[in-house]
Amino acid sequence: MVFSLLFTAPCITLSQAWRLQGQASTWLTSHPEESLISQAGLRYIPGLSIRKELENDKAMDLEVSLNAFAAASFTSSQRASYETRIKPYRGWIRFSSNSFEARIGLQKINFGSATLFRPLMWFDKIDPRDPLQLTDGVYAFLLRYYFLNNANIWLWGLYGNHDTKGWEAAPTEKNSMEYGGRIQTPLWTGELGISYHHREVDPSGLPSVSSIMQQSFVPEDRLGLDGKWDAVIGIWFEAMLQHQQTDIPGMNYQRLWTLGADYTFAVGNGLNVLTEYFRSEKPAEPFASANGLGLSALSLSYPLGVVDRLSAIVYRDWTNQEWYRLVSWQQTYDNWIIYLLGFWNPDTIQLSQNQTSGTSFAGTGIQLIIVFNH
Repeated sequence: MVFSLLFTAPCITLSQAWRLQGQASTWLTSHPEESLISQAGLRYIPGLSIRKELENDKAMDLEVSLNAFAAASFTSSQRASYETRIKPYRGWIRFSSNSFEARIGLQKINFGSATLFRPLMWFDKIDPRDPLQLTDGVYAFLLRYYFLNNANIWLWGLYGNHDTKGWEAAPTEKNSMEYGGRIQTPLWTGELGISYHHREVDPSGLPSVSSIMQQSFVPEDRLGLDGKWDAVIGIWFEAMLQHQQTDIPGMNYQRLWTLGADYTFAVGNGLNVLTEYFRSEKPAEPFASANGLGLSALSLSYPLGVVDRLSAIVYRDWTNQEWYRLVSWQQTYDNWIIYLLGFWNPDTIQLSQNQTSGTSFAGTGIQLIIVFNH
């Protein structure tokens, strides 16, 4: 229905400014302890953008893109497995002015101050270690208004997104509406944001509790708070409190929070150092103490020159006493980008339950990614 609306919208025609673009990528992953080539894949994301300028600094935009990929996985003990798929990636129409934006369709919605551990990762599935930063979109209607002092208000409604998003453990109830909003305002040398979201959870997506749960759906509310400031160093925090109206012990509340900082040292071409600490807890009451998952991260990035960049990310899982390591080298030539990544991680990844095909970094291995943008 959304794509039918996009292609039949009478106010957007080929007489307007339009652009065809795309991203083609291929990757090879090797886990030497299993096989020389553990995974190989191809992906192409073609996109069409159309823009029509209107009177009084207003405009209409349209964007449509697809995600087409094929991947093959190989192990020494099993037969090769294959995955091919073509699915919508983006598909939205937007009306905008200097201070207002209304967008409807399949789109990416993200916000917050954190970089590596994002409690406000409510609607996307971006893995910070993925150099392409790929994520599925959500079907939504988004309104944003910007004030002269850079404060802004967001309002959104989502429908038709049954798959899990972000940190969600269970999907949203089919044919139910999600809604929420956000207020972001300048504060001292930075900004502060407050966010809210409501949805109906489908408990059948959690087999471990669905058999003992009497409710056909579970109301869920999320409240988020985040802020970021530039002082001598950059500092930020991000937190989320989630409440589900259920009698199942351990499911009433979930609390996520992150503290972070970064600084670019005047070493050579500039060494950027970023660190974050993250906690995930399930308390009996909103502000009660609780055990949980604790993670630290350190990210380093250094440009060797105009073409080359080295970076590294190290995670420490304090709860499970495990390390996660990723080192990458990037070369950029006009439309071409080459990534060479090395990783040394546990065989079972605990950091993210939502990953895009081709970006799993379980175990020890190397990955080569070649990207062409046009």
